Amino acid sequence: MAIQEYMALVTSRLPGTASLSNFKAEESWRYHHHHQTLTIRILRREKSFETSEFQRRSNGSLVLTSVYIQRVAYNLSRYSANYAVLFCMLCIYSLLTNWLLLFVILFIGVGMFVINRLNGENLQLGPISITSSQLYTGLICVSVPLGFLASPISTVLWLIGASGVVILGHASLLEPPVESAFEGEQSV
Repeated sequence: MAIQEYMALVTSRLPGTASLSNFKAEESWRYHHHHQTLTIRILRREKSFETSEFQRRSNGSLVLTSVYIQRVAYNLSRYSANYAVLFCMLCIYSLLTNWLLLFVILFIGVGMFVINRLNGENLQLGPISITSSQLYTGLICVSVPLGFLASPISTVLWLIGASGVVILGHASLLEPPVESAFEGEQSV
């Protein structure tokens, strides 16, 4: 019996299978005393994650096809408010885990607020009079070294990486609902 006939017989008896396209057979040859016999080793259902969605380059890296690009485009527009909330939550988390950066941000914010409340007048501390420009200079001289110690660049890079992995991962793996295929059509 030929392999195609055998596959048709097997798949016709399995529930929910209408054609051979859902199944693959691995063939192997056995050698018995100068005779070649064809045997079917494994009959398995193809995975729902089809390999045709990827293309292999010569160097072995995977290239995303337009399916994932369309998913990302659709999901970014549909869940943009959720992604913004997620990004804000990651920002708050990064500030709560980096206390020095939180202190520097609050120090700069409160310092700017207090200097602006003076309305251009000098700050009187007993016999000493400090101008607004001297206060701004002092604020910069204190906040810049503290800002370097707080490592804001690594925090920003972590924030970009974490939000990118979570948001783009969700957007590329979540399939759009069936109704999205009919959004452009108008009912009669």
